[in-house]
Amino acid sequence: MSENDLFGAADAPESMTRPLAVRMRPRTLDEVIGQTQVLGQGSPLRRLANPASKGSLTAPSSVILFGPPGVGKTTLATIVAGQSGRVFEELSAVTSGVKDVRDVLTRAHERLVSRGQETVLFIDEVHRFSKSQQDALLPAVENRDVTFIGATTENPSFSVIKPLLSRSVVVKLESLEPNQLTELVQRALADERGLKGEVKATDEAVADIVRMAGGDARKSLTILEAAAGAVTGDEARKKSARRPIITPDIVSTVMDTATVRYDKDGDDHYDVISAFIKSMRGSDPDATIHYLARMLKAGEDPRFIARRIMIAASEEVGLAAPQILQVTVAAAQAVALVGMPEARIILAEAALAVATAPKSNAGYNAINQALADVDAGRIGAVPLYLRNAPTKLMKEWGNHEGYKYAHDWPGAVAPQEYLPEELRGTEYYHPNDRGYEHEVSQRLARIRPILHGEAPDQK
Repeated sequence: MSENDLFGAADAPESMTRPLAVRMRPRTLDEVIGQTQVLGQGSPLRRLANPASKGSLTAPSSVILFGPPGVGKTTLATIVAGQSGRVFEELSAVTSGVKDVRDVLTRAHERLVSRGQETVLFIDEVHRFSKSQQDALLPAVENRDVTFIGATTENPSFSVIKPLLSRSVVVKLESLEPNQLTELVQRALADERGLKGEVKATDEAVADIVRMAGGDARKSLTILEAAAGAVTGDEARKKSARRPIITPDIVSTVMDTATVRYDKDGDDHYDVISAFIKSMRGSDPDATIHYLARMLKAGEDPRFIARRIMIAASEEVGLAAPQILQVTVAAAQAVALVGMPEARIILAEAALAVATAPKSNAGYNAINQALADVDAGRIGAVPLYLRNAPTKLMKEWGNHEGYKYAHDWPGAVAPQEYLPEELRGTEYYHPNDRGYEHEVSQRLARIRPILHGEAPDQK
């Protein structure tokens, strides 16, 4: 279907039966609310929206629209096709296969060769396409048989194959700000394609709709439409001859829970868990609980959260408070036994324990530095006196000979090097002065000189 056909259908009288979010779709880029950061003059989308005959050479041949639901990815693709005069072909990655892609590309090529008419191929949820399906797009994108526009809620760096990504301009779309959603709702109340001014809404009701939508334009219009339906029903009309008014109570009735934007397979998943981990690391118990609540409300697996808390106990707290790891392990076991909703309390306790504990990443840094040395080939031979000697032959080789048994020495510390010779003097572990590591630091200050033979012989 071409974009002109699409807008023609939207303007037809029968289109009033279509969802409000569909009826209120912008028809030009200038009607779009928000996304000003990607719609300026000279931007890729502006160039694509120019007439195909004039803008083809300067416009990108492939664009990936990346952003959360309800920010206008499909709308922008249809506008680009309509304004530029290109034919609009749409596929859903959920229901389409390689054959569907090739059929569309064949039609687009024939259309271009026979009539000189360009095509926009829009693929929604392109991140759901397999590698072979995405590979099928490459020749047409390279040859400009189509202008490809893909939409995804997932970071294209992870969900789109590199050859296609390298040929594409990635346009990041943002959730709408509250003032932008307010403008959208007010427009829908008054616009002839919307509610035609037949329904009013109090400022408080509009604010509630905006809050519940969570930056999602489509969601805001869906809530508005439901609220309008509630006040314009037969019973409501019988009670009052005046223009119906949407109040906060009406909004609450049709939508009793605010939208929590959080896709366990999408970027928001990683953003929220990242904020959760950083809040524990940063010793902010309030932010820690906030992000924990968001994950739980969105249905995140509590076992996944428990694992992240255990990791944080080792990575962020470490030996500054070694008992915290025990707390988080016990919490993970309890979560598995108890389940939701009570598991929320256990997770909160464990997360707060990490957030409020003294912090040290000395263990984390130590193992990473040691691994880097191993990767670089800094290994060296195990000293003979530390080697195993279970057989007579191995003893003849000198294995274990000269080993100093630590418990035979004062403080159970023998003057003996344990690292391979070429690594001697290397210190991987640097405890800080917080929590229990303060004691560890003082102890190591006494132990290391003995190990390196720099202290008087204690035997």
